Amino acid sequence: MAYTKEEKSWIFQDWANSAYSIMITTAILPIYFKGVAANAGIADTTSTAYWGYANSIGTLLISLLAPILGTIADYQFFKKRFFGVFTAIGIAFTFLLIFIPTDAWLLLLGFYVLSLIGFSGANIFYDAFLIDVTTNDRMDKVSSAGYAFGYLGSCIPFIIFIIFQATGILPISDVALVNIGFIMTALWWLFFSIPMWKNVQQIHYIPAVKKPVKTSFKRLFHTISHISEHKNIVIFLIAYFFYIDGVDTIFRMATSYGIDLGISQTTLILILLMTQLVAFPFTLLYGYLAKRFSAKPLIFTAIFVYIIICVYAVFMKTALDFWILAMLVGTSQGGIQALSRSFFGKIIPKNRSNEFYGFYNIFGKFSAIIGPALMGIITQITGKTQYGVASLIVLFLVGGIMFLFVKEKNLENL
Repeated sequence: MAYTKEEKSWIFQDWANSAYSIMITTAILPIYFKGVAANAGIADTTSTAYWGYANSIGTLLISLLAPILGTIADYQFFKKRFFGVFTAIGIAFTFLLIFIPTDAWLLLLGFYVLSLIGFSGANIFYDAFLIDVTTNDRMDKVSSAGYAFGYLGSCIPFIIFIIFQATGILPISDVALVNIGFIMTALWWLFFSIPMWKNVQQIHYIPAVKKPVKTSFKRLFHTISHISEHKNIVIFLIAYFFYIDGVDTIFRMATSYGIDLGISQTTLILILLMTQLVAFPFTLLYGYLAKRFSAKPLIFTAIFVYIIICVYAVFMKTALDFWILAMLVGTSQGGIQALSRSFFGKIIPKNRSNEFYGFYNIFGKFSAIIGPALMGIITQITGKTQYGVASLIVLFLVGGIMFLFVKEKNLENL
């Protein structure tokens, strides 16, 4: 069966906002910020620390707000409004980056944090809309398509930017080129978000009340105080916390690992692009196979692939080894993310999806805590980055064992 209009519109939202992930948070802005900070007389080590603080602040703020915002959004009409507001904030502050003076490092960080809050906040409600646009039996397929087209969509503006940068085809300064990158990202995000705004509506909701904020706090506290009633959901979130920590750590630390192996920055960028392109068909494949075998065994498959990645890392010595490892990551990164999202959507009460996806967001955002620390400690003790990567096996084993106890059933009547 072909995708419905609502499903296509939801999928294209991932295509729209994924450009922000690679253009703003990963590739262009971090490097540009270093230059802006240098113009202001900020030392490299200090600016790196400030960039880390900015990411931590943005992530912390939206993670703490996620459950209460999600709980409010479960009321009729609120989900679409919250999604629209946060998307508008993200797009607006991405565009406004072009007006920051080249020595105003603090203002640049402030605008980045606001754009990050908009991006992350919109994704809470985007994830929760999954249960509104499709049915349980199609959820794995649709979620996988979202991640897959997100990987593909993020590559297109990035490749255009790289071509401009590498060829010098545009007779403009480096700062002007970066500003074009900001504009491309904002316009790409805006244009491809239109189908989502136009065609996707909140189907599952709690009837509106007179005091939604006050009532939402009461509901949230009731959920927390009666957490034992949601045992299956809690076990899944704990399992997810561990295995997604390993996934995120490998992705975030890959560049540093590659540099340790003597791989050039140009090659690393090429590997990043190829990983995104490989992730596109394989994420779709995970969705197709989940339709036949269900999501749970496919999530276990992805966990097993990541364990192989950790083992393979021990024997890595050359650039070819790094290419192989990166391609292995591409085969399963999107699959495990997509199926985790859809699996969660199946086991939560549908009319409280935003509240529970708020908790899902917290566990996802705070997951990348143990992994980097574990990898850093083992690397320092052994003096070998390979062993640091191998230590992440612990996270996948703990996550996989916990996931064994999760029941793949719908608990929407809780």
